[in-house]
Amino acid sequence: MALLITPKCINCDMCEPECPNQAISMGMETYEIDSGRCTECVGHYDTPTCQKVCPIDNTIIKDPAHAETQEQLWEKYVLMYHPDEIQTGRPC
Repeated sequence: MALLITPKCINCDMCEPECPNQAISMGMETYEIDSGRCTECVGHYDTPTCQKVCPIDNTIIKDPAHAETQEQLWEKYVLMYHPDEIQTGRPC
């Protein structure tokens, strides 16, 4: 599933530059995560980097409104970075 930044966010600016998918941006009051771009770092890292760098525990959580399996997160990653692989069924 995509991740979600809760209202506990203190706008420390740590998470945004860490996101390899550019899924994090400043919202109206706090940072927000674009669920269409968030892969929980699947395809890049073993664990979400935004959660690693966040100084406030449990501020970045799994978004229950956007449940996705590891396979779905992987497919989202492939569609963003290797769309030809999906269309042809062959590695780029």
